[in-house]
Amino acid sequence: MALVLQTQSGITLAGGAGFDGATLAEALALAPELVAADGGANHLDNLEQAPRAVIGDLDSIHPDLRAKLGARVHHVPEQDSTDLDKCLRYVRAPFLICLGFLGARTDHTLAAMNSLVRHKSARVLLVGTEDICLLAPPELEMPVARGARVSLFPMGPVAGRSTGLEWPIDGLAFAPDARIGTSNRMAGDRLHLTFDAPGMILMMERSTLQDLLPAVMQAPDW
Repeated sequence: MALVLQTQSGITLAGGAGFDGATLAEALALAPELVAADGGANHLDNLEQAPRAVIGDLDSIHPDLRAKLGARVHHVPEQDSTDLDKCLRYVRAPFLICLGFLGARTDHTLAAMNSLVRHKSARVLLVGTEDICLLAPPELEMPVARGARVSLFPMGPVAGRSTGLEWPIDGLAFAPDARIGTSNRMAGDRLHLTFDAPGMILMMERSTLQDLLPAVMQAPDW
Protein backbone atom coordinates (compact mmCIF):
# COMPACT_ATOMS: atom_id res chain seq x y z
CA MET A 1 0.00 0.00 0.00
CA ALA A 2 1.26 3.49 -0.82
CA LEU A 3 1.64 6.26 1.73
CA VAL A 4 -1.74 7.42 3.00
CA LEU A 5 -0.64 10.90 4.06
CA GLN A 6 2.55 12.90 3.67
CA THR A 7 2.59 16.37 5.19
CA GLN A 8 4.95 19.11 6.30
CA SER A 9 2.76 19.73 9.36
CA GLY A 10 2.60 17.66 12.52
CA ILE A 11 0.01 14.88 12.74
CA THR A 12 -2.32 14.36 15.67
CA LEU A 13 -2.95 10.60 15.76
CA ALA A 14 -6.03 9.40 17.65
CA GLY A 15 -5.93 5.98 19.31
CA GLY A 16 -8.55 3.78 20.87
CA ALA A 17 -7.88 4.42 24.57
CA GLY A 18 -9.74 7.72 24.49
CA PHE A 19 -8.98 11.35 25.29
CA ASP A 20 -10.90 14.51 26.08
CA GLY A 21 -11.70 17.50 23.92
CA ALA A 22 -9.25 19.81 25.66
CA THR A 23 -6.35 17.43 25.05
CA LEU A 24 -7.36 17.05 21.42
CA ALA A 25 -7.56 20.83 20.98
CA GLU A 26 -4.07 21.29 22.47
CA ALA A 27 -2.65 18.61 20.18
CA LEU A 28 -4.30 20.04 17.06
CA ALA A 29 -2.90 23.49 17.84
CA LEU A 30 0.57 21.94 17.54
CA ALA A 31 -0.14 19.21 14.96
CA PRO A 32 -3.13 20.21 12.79
CA GLU A 33 -3.36 17.14 10.53
CA LEU A 34 -5.77 14.66 12.11
CA VAL A 35 -5.49 10.88 11.56
CA ALA A 36 -7.14 8.01 13.43
CA ALA A 37 -5.79 4.57 14.23
CA ASP A 38 -8.82 2.30 13.79
CA GLY A 39 -11.07 2.77 16.85
CA GLY A 40 -9.60 6.19 17.52
CA ALA A 41 -12.05 7.37 14.87
CA ASN A 42 -14.92 6.54 17.25
CA HIS A 43 -13.56 8.95 19.87
CA LEU A 44 -13.09 11.66 17.26
CA ASP A 45 -16.66 11.18 16.09
CA ASN A 46 -17.89 11.58 19.69
CA LEU A 47 -16.00 14.90 19.78
CA GLU A 48 -17.50 15.90 16.41
CA GLN A 49 -14.15 15.72 14.65
CA ALA A 50 -13.48 13.95 11.36
CA PRO A 51 -9.98 12.64 10.50
CA ARG A 52 -8.31 13.03 7.12
CA ALA A 53 -7.57 9.30 7.25
CA VAL A 54 -8.27 6.19 9.31
CA ILE A 55 -5.65 3.43 9.21
CA GLY A 56 -5.76 -0.01 10.80
CA ASP A 57 -7.14 -3.52 10.70
CA LEU A 58 -10.58 -1.95 11.27
CA ASP A 59 -11.77 -4.36 13.94
CA SER A 60 -12.78 -1.47 16.25
CA ILE A 61 -14.22 1.36 14.16
CA HIS A 62 -18.02 1.43 14.20
CA PRO A 63 -19.39 0.08 10.90
CA ASP A 64 -21.67 3.08 10.31
CA LEU A 65 -18.76 5.48 10.88
CA ARG A 66 -16.57 3.45 8.54
CA ALA A 67 -19.24 3.75 5.87
CA LYS A 68 -19.64 7.50 6.45
CA LEU A 69 -15.90 8.16 6.13
CA GLY A 70 -15.71 6.15 2.92
CA ALA A 71 -12.45 6.55 0.99
CA ARG A 72 -10.73 8.11 4.00
CA VAL A 73 -10.62 4.62 5.60
CA HIS A 74 -7.54 2.54 4.74
CA HIS A 75 -7.69 -1.15 5.61
CA VAL A 76 -4.42 -2.89 6.52
CA PRO A 77 -5.63 -6.44 7.23
CA GLU A 78 -2.46 -8.12 8.51
CA GLN A 79 -2.38 -9.02 12.20
CA ASP A 80 1.40 -9.04 12.72
CA SER A 81 1.56 -5.39 13.77
CA THR A 82 -0.48 -2.98 15.88
CA ASP A 83 -2.59 -0.16 14.50
CA LEU A 84 0.04 2.29 15.73
CA ASP A 85 2.68 0.40 13.72
CA LYS A 86 0.45 0.55 10.67
CA CYS A 87 -0.02 4.30 11.04
CA LEU A 88 3.71 4.90 11.46
CA ARG A 89 4.32 2.93 8.26
CA TYR A 90 1.80 4.80 6.13
CA VAL A 91 2.13 8.43 7.19
CA ARG A 92 5.06 10.82 6.95
CA ALA A 93 5.27 14.01 9.00
CA PRO A 94 7.88 16.00 10.92
CA PHE A 95 6.35 14.71 14.18
CA LEU A 96 3.29 12.94 15.58
CA ILE A 97 1.37 13.68 18.76
CA CYS A 98 -0.45 10.45 19.60
CA LEU A 99 -3.50 10.50 21.86
CA GLY A 100 -5.34 7.46 23.18
CA PHE A 101 -2.40 5.06 23.35
CA LEU A 102 -1.63 5.36 27.10
CA GLY A 103 -3.65 4.79 30.23
CA ALA A 104 -6.03 2.01 29.25
CA ARG A 105 -4.99 -1.63 28.71
CA THR A 106 -1.46 -2.44 29.84
CA ASP A 107 -0.79 -4.69 26.84
CA HIS A 108 -1.71 -1.84 24.48
CA THR A 109 0.58 0.54 26.35
CA LEU A 110 3.50 -1.90 26.16
CA ALA A 111 2.82 -2.51 22.48
CA ALA A 112 2.92 1.25 21.84
CA MET A 113 6.29 1.53 23.60
CA ASN A 114 7.54 -1.36 21.49
CA SER A 115 6.45 0.54 18.36
CA LEU A 116 8.45 3.60 19.42
CA VAL A 117 11.64 1.54 19.62
CA ARG A 118 10.99 -0.48 16.47
CA HIS A 119 10.48 2.66 14.40
CA LYS A 120 13.43 4.43 16.07
CA SER A 121 11.75 7.83 15.91
CA ALA A 122 11.99 10.18 18.85
CA ARG A 123 9.52 12.49 17.14
CA VAL A 124 6.53 10.34 18.04
CA LEU A 125 5.07 11.53 21.34
CA LEU A 126 2.48 9.42 23.15
CA VAL A 127 0.45 11.86 25.25
CA GLY A 128 -1.70 10.59 28.12
CA THR A 129 -3.51 12.11 31.06
CA GLU A 130 -0.39 12.30 33.25
CA ASP A 131 2.55 11.37 31.03
CA ILE A 132 4.26 11.92 27.73
CA CYS A 133 6.14 8.87 26.51
CA LEU A 134 8.72 8.85 23.70
CA LEU A 135 11.87 7.14 22.51
CA ALA A 136 14.76 9.20 23.89
CA PRO A 137 16.82 10.73 21.07
CA PRO A 138 20.64 10.52 21.06
CA GLU A 139 20.72 13.91 22.81
CA LEU A 140 18.01 16.05 24.39
CA GLU A 141 18.25 19.40 26.17
CA MET A 142 15.32 21.41 27.53
CA PRO A 143 14.06 23.44 30.47
CA VAL A 144 12.21 21.38 33.09
CA ALA A 145 10.86 22.60 36.41
CA ARG A 146 12.85 21.71 39.51
CA GLY A 147 11.30 18.67 41.20
CA ALA A 148 9.51 17.44 38.06
CA ARG A 149 9.46 13.69 37.51
CA VAL A 150 11.67 12.25 34.75
CA SER A 151 11.39 8.49 34.27
CA LEU A 152 13.56 6.26 32.12
CA PHE A 153 12.73 2.69 31.13
CA PRO A 154 15.12 0.69 28.91
CA MET A 155 13.67 -1.55 26.22
CA GLY A 156 17.13 -3.00 25.62
CA PRO A 157 20.73 -2.50 26.76
CA VAL A 158 21.49 1.23 26.79
CA ALA A 159 23.73 3.66 28.63
CA GLY A 160 23.74 7.44 28.87
CA ARG A 161 24.74 10.59 30.67
CA SER A 162 22.71 13.31 32.33
CA THR A 163 22.81 16.74 33.90
CA GLY A 164 19.96 18.23 35.88
CA LEU A 165 18.69 14.98 37.42
CA GLU A 166 18.76 14.36 41.16
CA TRP A 167 20.21 10.90 40.49
CA PRO A 168 22.63 11.14 37.52
CA ILE A 169 22.76 8.21 35.11
CA ASP A 170 26.43 8.55 34.12
CA GLY A 171 28.25 5.22 34.13
CA LEU A 172 25.10 3.12 34.60
CA ALA A 173 24.19 0.18 32.37
CA PHE A 174 20.43 -0.05 31.84
CA ALA A 175 18.46 -3.09 30.67
CA PRO A 176 14.82 -4.20 31.03
CA ASP A 177 15.85 -7.16 33.20
CA ALA A 178 18.38 -5.20 35.25
CA ARG A 179 18.71 -1.53 36.16
CA ILE A 180 15.88 0.84 35.24
CA GLY A 181 15.52 4.56 35.85
CA THR A 182 11.92 5.27 36.81
CA SER A 183 10.87 8.02 39.26
CA ASN A 184 13.96 10.17 38.91
CA ARG A 185 13.38 13.91 39.27
CA MET A 186 14.88 17.26 38.45
CA ALA A 187 17.42 18.75 40.85
CA GLY A 188 18.02 21.76 38.58
CA ASP A 189 15.90 23.58 36.02
CA ARG A 190 17.50 22.32 32.81
CA LEU A 191 17.69 18.72 31.62
CA HIS A 192 20.43 17.35 29.36
CA LEU A 193 20.42 13.68 28.38
CA THR A 194 22.56 11.64 25.98
CA PHE A 195 22.21 7.96 25.07
CA ASP A 196 24.35 5.49 23.15
CA ALA A 197 21.55 3.42 21.58
CA PRO A 198 17.88 3.82 20.55
CA GLY A 199 16.43 1.81 23.41
CA MET A 200 15.45 4.17 26.24
CA ILE A 201 11.84 5.16 26.79
CA LEU A 202 11.62 8.64 28.30
CA MET A 203 8.54 9.53 30.36
CA MET A 204 7.92 13.17 31.19
CA GLU A 205 5.12 14.92 33.02
CA ARG A 206 2.17 15.88 30.81
CA SER A 207 2.74 19.58 31.54
CA THR A 208 6.09 19.54 29.70
CA LEU A 209 4.58 19.18 26.20
CA GLN A 210 5.08 22.80 25.14
CA ASP A 211 8.81 22.65 26.01
CA LEU A 212 9.39 19.01 25.07
CA LEU A 213 8.18 19.23 21.47
CA PRO A 214 10.62 21.95 20.32
CA ALA A 215 13.46 20.18 22.14
CA VAL A 216 12.63 16.93 20.35
CA MET A 217 12.45 18.73 17.00
CA GLN A 218 15.96 20.12 17.56
CA ALA A 219 17.37 16.76 18.70
CA PRO A 220 19.44 14.60 16.33
CA ASP A 221 17.97 11.47 14.73
CA TRP A 222 19.04 7.92 15.42
